[in-house]
Amino acid sequence: MVDVVPGYIDIRGLSRHYRQGSEEQRVLGDVSFTMARGETVALLGRSGSGKTTLLNLISGVDRAEQGRVLINGTDLTGLDERARTLFRRQHIGFIYQFFNLVPSLTAAENIALPLELNGTPLVAALDHARHLLDSAGMLSKAGQFPSQLSGGEQQRVAILRALVHAPALILADEPTGNLDAQTGLQMLGVLRGQLQQSGSTTLLVTHSLAVAQTADRILTLEDGGIQERTGDFAW
Repeated sequence: MVDVVPGYIDIRGLSRHYRQGSEEQRVLGDVSFTMARGETVALLGRSGSGKTTLLNLISGVDRAEQGRVLINGTDLTGLDERARTLFRRQHIGFIYQFFNLVPSLTAAENIALPLELNGTPLVAALDHARHLLDSAGMLSKAGQFPSQLSGGEQQRVAILRALVHAPALILADEPTGNLDAQTGLQMLGVLRGQLQQSGSTTLLVTHSLAVAQTADRILTLEDGGIQERTGDFAW
């Protein structure tokens, strides 16, 4: 059950352009939407539609020419680069299509990393990481390196890493795109189960309608703008 707090994540009038030679190319134009606390929103869009650009703007990795990004009342667009980095580290979790695990760290160490970066002592961070692995049925994998894990196992570790510090916002960029269909659906089940425990709000970027339909709400990014979709539609 979503704890509806309108505007908990509030995106207002974001615009982003890139220059190609002498011409300016619009990627996003006046993008606005809100997300309630605990809600999972899927964002559909064709390749090149600006989905990843939007994630970068929302997370503060990139800056918009216009618009505001408010997360739990904090306006990221009003922060300098260092403050945005600290905010992102404390309040945002990322789940990537290609996992982005640190190859020289074990599964437990990868999960513990966000806690360490936020100042949690190593022993306590690893204890919490092992607890999460146990809850996901993966405690036996705690000491294994990414190269020793299957694709599905690596994505589970990536999901747990994104959630370990109980962030306000999860940004998932094609999290099942590098998995087969069956494993992808299993991972979505793991993600939903973990989100119910954490209460994090999630923006799930995908090109798959099947994946999008697991969310509470579906948005599409077309021609630089956001539209909300209901019912069946072709993609």
